[in-house]
Amino acid sequence: MDLLYAERCLNCHGAGGRGDGPMAASLPARVPDFRDTVERKGNPQIRKIIAEGKGLMPAFEPALRPAEINDLLQMVRFLSREGRDVAWWEKYDTLIVAHCNIPWESVLGYDQAPEEKAQ
Repeated sequence: MDLLYAERCLNCHGAGGRGDGPMAASLPARVPDFRDTVERKGNPQIRKIIAEGKGLMPAFEPALRPAEINDLLQMVRFLSREGRDVAWWEKYDTLIVAHCNIPWESVLGYDQAPEEKAQ
């Protein structure tokens, strides 16, 4: 997972996920800080951004398998811990990791085309 993050994300998002990677300053828009991202977006939204891209961020699907996209989601969550209240993370860390590993889109039908849901 660390290698995948280093290959795909580090140049823009930085080692700590703060949006301060080596290329960030040369980009025409601010790169998001993962701490802000996890405050505003749930796992399905973050997973979708990783897969489909958003703004300047490229889409990583189909180049990455769904499991690799989930690994990057976990990395976003992991890096967003920095500077947070440790007691909160200790209390909820297991739930967050478990939640990231469950393919909620498949379980709840998010990834099905509209015609598939109707049947």
